[in-house]
Amino acid sequence: MTWNDLDWLASLSSLPVIPKGILHLDDAVCAVDHGARAMIVSNHGGRQLDSAVASLDALPTVVAAVAGRAEVLLDGGVRRGTDVLKALTLGARAVLIGRPIHWGLAVDGEAGARHVLELLRAELALDLLLCGLRNPGEVDRFLLVPFDALIQL
Repeated sequence: MTWNDLDWLASLSSLPVIPKGILHLDDAVCAVDHGARAMIVSNHGGRQLDSAVASLDALPTVVAAVAGRAEVLLDGGVRRGTDVLKALTLGARAVLIGRPIHWGLAVDGEAGARHVLELLRAELALDLLLCGLRNPGEVDRFLLVPFDALIQL
């Protein structure tokens, strides 16, 4: 596949084209330039290339490269509410949750999957409260403490 294939897909429908597997700023820019209205930062669980950059590590660069021209979603490693909070803090609009949903389904079918989502929602609500925030829309990069600042303490 090439970026021209993304152009072609985007031309077929008014539905958004959302490529998954974006880890580099150049790919993020190309995706937007070729019709993507959103993108998923993902290393596919490291299964495509072991030692690939972690999705969370790639997220800030992709967000900066897109510069608000498309939504950026994060996939990979989301297990707790704090994982969601970190992704939002680094600029993701939302997260995708794969394995935990499968675990819930395996344990108790639809009810298990719902329980997993409720646990994540409750954890995120508590994490926001502990940060002094009322809702995810208030999350900003101010929550991050740069490593250099910790060393100076």
